[in-house]
Amino acid sequence: MSRDEMHALQSEKLVKIVAHAYNNSPFYKKRFDEHGVRPEDIRSIDDIVKLPFTVKKDLRDNYPFGMMCVPMTQILRLHASSGTTGKPIVVGYVQKDLDNWSEAVARCLTAYGLGNDDMVQIAYGYGLFTGGLGAHDGVTKIGATVIPTSSGNTQKQLQLMQDFGATALACTPSYALYMAEEIRKQGLDINNFKLKVGIFGAEPWTNAMRKELEEKLHIKAFDIYGLTEISGPGVGGECECQNGTHLWEDLYYPEIIDPVTLQPVEPGQKGELVFTTLDKWGMPMIRYRTRDLTYLNYDKCDCGRTAVRMGKILGRSDDMMIIRGVNVFPSQIESILLEFPEYEPYFLIEVDRINNTDTFDIQVEVKPEFYTDQVNELVRLRQRLTSRIQSVVGIQPAIKIVQPGTIERSTGKAKRAIDHRKFVE
Repeated sequence: MSRDEMHALQSEKLVKIVAHAYNNSPFYKKRFDEHGVRPEDIRSIDDIVKLPFTVKKDLRDNYPFGMMCVPMTQILRLHASSGTTGKPIVVGYVQKDLDNWSEAVARCLTAYGLGNDDMVQIAYGYGLFTGGLGAHDGVTKIGATVIPTSSGNTQKQLQLMQDFGATALACTPSYALYMAEEIRKQGLDINNFKLKVGIFGAEPWTNAMRKELEEKLHIKAFDIYGLTEISGPGVGGECECQNGTHLWEDLYYPEIIDPVTLQPVEPGQKGELVFTTLDKWGMPMIRYRTRDLTYLNYDKCDCGRTAVRMGKILGRSDDMMIIRGVNVFPSQIESILLEFPEYEPYFLIEVDRINNTDTFDIQVEVKPEFYTDQVNELVRLRQRLTSRIQSVVGIQPAIKIVQPGTIERSTGKAKRAIDHRKFVE
């Protein structure tokens, strides 16, 4: 599509989805009324700046189904992601939403060069996480064969990958690298595998990791982008040129705003990514602030696609960290520590990437009356905390108990997390 054709399509869709949200969602009606905007004020995509933003807290405050814009009898699937309060972010889909989602993923897969003669092994987690089922439906859409292995059980993964002749692997880049190491440790010959494409997302990864994955697995590694609140994987994906991530802007309209002033920035400038779902009816998202920091490139790509390209995610405008594909918030750790009478509410998270795998270390203090030289007692305390954090967050930390008063105090905003990873374009 030309930019003019895309503009006209986006305008037509925005008018309809805004009216749908206003007329069917008490949340959006109240929010629009508070900002003095009505559906008839929205006549084109240029009017989107008149609409209020939606943030993650809105979804938590309306848990579980308060953001739905259709009766629950029309919702065919629910997905969810973890949040800072323990309540997940819940998203619902009607049939058209699922069709559009599979279409978006199918566009990505086609850009990667995949078709109906391919066999795709999906090692993203199945379940409430959007990765597994989202990729699954996209593979089905292009007529390829799905191998739904989900995550874990690596030895079986590799056996099936080799025996079935999988030509593509969909998982987190760190898990793919772990698979590559297991192939080497087990003495398997990568030349006996038929892999040609890697579909990697759910966590930040560098071009250095891309190169390593391509060398070790003998594949072409592609990035796929998505987020639960919008639809999961497939919001965008790279093409063969790998010069940015094409966003399917007829379905998910992107904006870049200044995270401080909340005003739109000029094309090409860096800022916070905001999405409006133009064709999502079960639970539309109007100007959803992703907190991802990036920029947009509207120049036509050498591949011929005119869909806008997003640069690499440069960071976040809040304190959330993505560790091994899982969203982790310092406030989660603080809440957990407050459950234990033995611990002080002081902690320091340190995240790094060693051998292309994220580390997740947490220093914690026990109260003076519980600090002891008895190793067994400290081990017991550490194990209880480790187990609790893993159950809430979803990944296991390495806990280090330090002496009382060791962790720096602050009268201002405390430094709760240090991310040593370097993500470069």
